[in-house]
Amino acid sequence: MKIGICTGGGDCPGLNAVIRGVVRFASQHPGMEIIGIRDGMNGLMQRPMRAHPLTLDGVQDILHRGGTILGTCNQGGNPYESDQREVSIRNTLEGVKNLGLDALLVVGGEGTQGMAKTLVDHGVPVIGIPKTIDNDLPGTDQTIGFSSCVDIVADAVFRLRSTAESHDRIMVLEVMGRDSGYIALHGGIAGGAHVILIPEIPFAYEPVCATIQRRKQQGRNFSLVVVSEGAHEDAASPYYGGNTTGVKNLGGIGSIVASTLFEKTKMDTRYTVLGHLQRGGMPSSWDRILANRFAVHAMDLVMRKQFGCIVALQGATLTQVPYDQIESFQRKKVDLASDIVHTAEATGICLGR
Repeated sequence: MKIGICTGGGDCPGLNAVIRGVVRFASQHPGMEIIGIRDGMNGLMQRPMRAHPLTLDGVQDILHRGGTILGTCNQGGNPYESDQREVSIRNTLEGVKNLGLDALLVVGGEGTQGMAKTLVDHGVPVIGIPKTIDNDLPGTDQTIGFSSCVDIVADAVFRLRSTAESHDRIMVLEVMGRDSGYIALHGGIAGGAHVILIPEIPFAYEPVCATIQRRKQQGRNFSLVVVSEGAHEDAASPYYGGNTTGVKNLGGIGSIVASTLFEKTKMDTRYTVLGHLQRGGMPSSWDRILANRFAVHAMDLVMRKQFGCIVALQGATLTQVPYDQIESFQRKKVDLASDIVHTAEATGICLGR
């Protein structure tokens, strides 16, 4: 069998661990070949195609490496839904055929998996592997990259605590997550934040300021606030800032929250944007384990020729979800009735409501 693998969307810790797991599985089965496809689907769409065999020697030292040795593409927009749709799909299908692929493993988040579903609908034998630091892919409880990101956020909150406590400050930390609050919620709880603001709960400043004032009355003259980039005030819209390319991205709410809290509390307030530090570096032990589990489960499905599905973690069990059972690849949101939200509020963390 000849199996292709590509990594699409934003990079995250754990991608190389998946690639390595797939290649090591194949090495146990004579006649099985793994083809690495460059820069997501672009390696199949563009001419000449960009793909090469992956060997044990080529992946032996990548388990701990961040990023992806195959490269990725996150330019925004789905080429299979653009005005070049027909050309993009035709080139991809021709690429799969010309490489002689018996299966295609697509490692990515909701955007990449949405593209993979288009290929499934056109008869390509696809198996999806979920990754995204945002943990917002439907059908799976956890995605590769999320655990590593939470560890980085928690460490940042711990580090900000010492300077906040030394200077009697409010420290605001803006984190990624787009319009899902998993990173802020989990990272904030793990790091000991006193206020966590997420997109799923439009916030008001009154309960936030009340929490800060109550801490002052208790002799705790500092507070730590974690803000998801998609968080927004009640009756307001999320804030979109620009980047060096001129593209409007979510971000900048941390600065707004910090300046508003300073005006309302008169406390020295500083903000930090964690940014792309959340995507880089060595994956956590959990992400390395999860990546290997996903890789093996995907290859087991290949062996059984059970295509058209995404591997998933549900509870403590690995399973798979057919693409046609996922109504849309809209981003998964934090369930406000979940125990993680209850845990935050039951331990005194203000969620802005």
